[in-house]
Amino acid sequence: MTTDIPFCEAARVEVRRPVVAVPAKSCDTHAHVFDRHDRYPFIANRTYTPPEASLEQYIQLHRTLGIGRGVLVQPSVYGTDNRLHLEALRRLRARGLDYRGVCVVGPDIRDEDLLELHEAGFRGVRMNLLFRGGLQWNDVIRLADRIAAFGWHLQFLINVADCGDIMERIETLPVPVVFDHMGHMGTGSDIDNPGFQRLLALLTGEQAWVKLSGSYRVTAHAAYPYPDVTATAQALVAANPERCVWGSDWPHPHFFGAMPDDGDLLDDLAVWVPDETRRHRILVENPARLYGFDD
Repeated sequence: MTTDIPFCEAARVEVRRPVVAVPAKSCDTHAHVFDRHDRYPFIANRTYTPPEASLEQYIQLHRTLGIGRGVLVQPSVYGTDNRLHLEALRRLRARGLDYRGVCVVGPDIRDEDLLELHEAGFRGVRMNLLFRGGLQWNDVIRLADRIAAFGWHLQFLINVADCGDIMERIETLPVPVVFDHMGHMGTGSDIDNPGFQRLLALLTGEQAWVKLSGSYRVTAHAAYPYPDVTATAQALVAANPERCVWGSDWPHPHFFGAMPDDGDLLDDLAVWVPDETRRHRILVENPARLYGFDD
């Protein structure tokens, strides 16, 4: 039995309501749920062990924040077993809630399984090169061809500052690419970093998107607030506000610092994007296009 896998702290039980106005149909494009370990076992070679974070807690979080839509992202601890998020999306739809998903699958997935995921609301595949259990680059070319017919995208969890080879290959892919957590570059690296500049250049085209999420993962500060993230976020928005979306990253797994309040994380968007029209685009219009929400 593996004993050196760290356990994660649970997310805050009490989350404050944001001060910033949250428009109708705002979307949280990055969150996860974790259920009972005996029902949905973790892969053995995972990087962390999360506590339970239920679908009901997730729904309540969005009620508190004023969020009307969301995207559940398959975490690395489940590998390619998407059952939990598949069932969660079906339960959300049964309640009349408009949610989408991003899965993790292998390049040899059957067509009928892809179709099942698509009908449940999945719209992308996550490629995780930070935590064990995700996809590797040599799977990507084959997989991109498979998902292109469904109008899906690839979602990359990489540090753009040290993945120059991948950044150079992205334009060869036949599908859109979404970057997690502002490119996951720590604020110790200057925004003039070549990898980050490559991300900015990609955003000016028609292929790349970026999530304004995970600020607490890239900051140099031990606890909120994270003023050093502002320059990174504003550079991404300045590159192309029509290619930015926002995500909470609830319940903040594989994080061992001071647990953030999701109300603070949403209010930071008003600091990064003072213009209300642009914030509406990032919270509502952009995710509607990226994830195919029915308006």
